[in-house]
Amino acid sequence: MAVAVLDVGKTNVKLALVDAAGHVTAALAHPNAVLPGPPWRHHDLAGTARWLVGALRELGRDHPIEALVPVGHGSGGVLVGGDPEAGDGTGAALPMIDYEEPCPPAVDAAYRARAGSFADRGSAVMMASTHAARQLWRMQSEAPQAVAGARWFLNVAQYWGWWLTGTAASEMTAMGAQSHFWNVPEGRWSPIVAAEGWERLMPPFRRADAPLGTLRAALAEATGLPGLTVLTGAHDSSANFHLWRKAGLGDFTLVSTGTWIVALSAGADPARLDEARGMTINADIDGLPVGGALAMGGREFSAIAGPEWRGAAAEVEAIRRLVARGTMARPSFGANDGQFPGSAGKGAIAGPPPEGQEERTALAVLHAALLTLACGEALGGGRRWILDGTFLREPLFAPLVAALRPGLPTEVSAEPEGVAAGAALLARPAARPAALFPARPLDVPGLADYARRWRALAEGVGP
Repeated sequence: MAVAVLDVGKTNVKLALVDAAGHVTAALAHPNAVLPGPPWRHHDLAGTARWLVGALRELGRDHPIEALVPVGHGSGGVLVGGDPEAGDGTGAALPMIDYEEPCPPAVDAAYRARAGSFADRGSAVMMASTHAARQLWRMQSEAPQAVAGARWFLNVAQYWGWWLTGTAASEMTAMGAQSHFWNVPEGRWSPIVAAEGWERLMPPFRRADAPLGTLRAALAEATGLPGLTVLTGAHDSSANFHLWRKAGLGDFTLVSTGTWIVALSAGADPARLDEARGMTINADIDGLPVGGALAMGGREFSAIAGPEWRGAAAEVEAIRRLVARGTMARPSFGANDGQFPGSAGKGAIAGPPPEGQEERTALAVLHAALLTLACGEALGGGRRWILDGTFLREPLFAPLVAALRPGLPTEVSAEPEGVAAGAALLARPAARPAALFPARPLDVPGLADYARRWRALAEGVGP
């Protein structure tokens, strides 16, 4: 029997099947499409819902599925009514705001004045429309009647759990993933929730590993999966973190990679968390604080690799040439500062420009490894690092990170889909996580000096 994991990322939505050994055995993917306004750029929930029904039907034909676990990114939510089949079949009372949609300046300024302390928010007030609370604030500002008539505001994973079962829930890791609704250290709602009367929109908490219910009758018939149990689910990187907690690891730092580089460490000192440097207060599945550090690595990679990049791997000699010449990328190319305050939109190539696509690709991988180092080191948590996620498809990424941390353990999971494996453990708590193996450091002469000069440049003190 397999566990199905619905993984809703910013760029793609995946449905994966995880076997009893913790390995992904089958998967389907779908672009997480964004549609233009009015009233604002929004995710195509209806299109994703249609795809999900077909994907469940297709995978369920050939694989017995015992449970489904939804996980999702931490930067959004959906305002819904009482009926998952209402309107366009999504139950949404208003379209789900794309978190990269610019927030109107007046709305943004008013939100920032009400958003509370760093402990209340769990992060800085980040770019564009990031944070579920800011999205709800905009909805209330621009469509007050729709908000007044709505039933729930749900985080990404819990929205899909509700759509699948009709049961609404709040969950600790999702609320603790920079939603700005939840004060993780004190285990209470942020002041803005009470001030705006939003408690009525927040369903009762359930654990990530608690069942929500079974598929709604119409979905059971459409998918051929009657009786399929759906769990509450979790924040995606937090599910990955849970994987290694269940393996018995204590002092470690997990670095997940994709659209975001997300470093998590329970050993991070809360007093050292600095919101100006992309640092966050996350929660584990028990609701306890976990230190985090963020950078929008996927966007940085794409900007540097350029539009001609088609997935080709970096070449070792190209990396060595760039390091020898001193060609480097200064953050940040996107709208997010990440680890370097004031860097948003100031990304640039320093030194001799890369020559051709091969060197652009190599420079993107180098930059991703350096951003990963910055995120992990910012936390000052576990010396043992575990790398996971999309960047591991690049064969030189993990060896580069290992080379940037000489003498310190850098490891990679034998199961590259750590989010799916961790989510499956919520349904199968007795299962054993995949093994870890060490990343062998890449031999790049001059890399340590290159990294020091890159850091000085990133901090704004370099040439």
